[in-house]
Amino acid sequence: MESTVEHLTDETFVAAVADGLTVVDFWAAWCGPCRAMAPQLERAAQLRPNYRFAKVDVDSEPGLAGRFGIRSIPTLMVLRDGEPIAAQAGVVGAEQLVAALDRLEAESAAAPAGATASTTTAAGH
Repeated sequence: MESTVEHLTDETFVAAVADGLTVVDFWAAWCGPCRAMAPQLERAAQLRPNYRFAKVDVDSEPGLAGRFGIRSIPTLMVLRDGEPIAAQAGVVGAEQLVAALDRLEAESAAAPAGATASTTTAAGH
């Protein structure tokens, strides 16, 4: 099955995350936990095709990692219309991830126009 997870660069990042809910996995090839996270992200993308899923290699794109203050990997960051709304470091299971995304989306739908959800962790901790 073809991956629906997009690999982003500094040049493609802004346009890719501009609309809707996007999950970005900040990772590196040498990172064991990052390799464990990859199939979870792929599974989440299959479970929720209505959300966008992407990866940023912190070694190839240090500017993006720095812009978002990434200090450990893997880190999942959820952006809504290009703005970070949640982040979680460490490996997150696909089911846990999609449940958190669904909660964030529900909070957004329930919020008055112009309001944004407070920053929480993607895993709901």
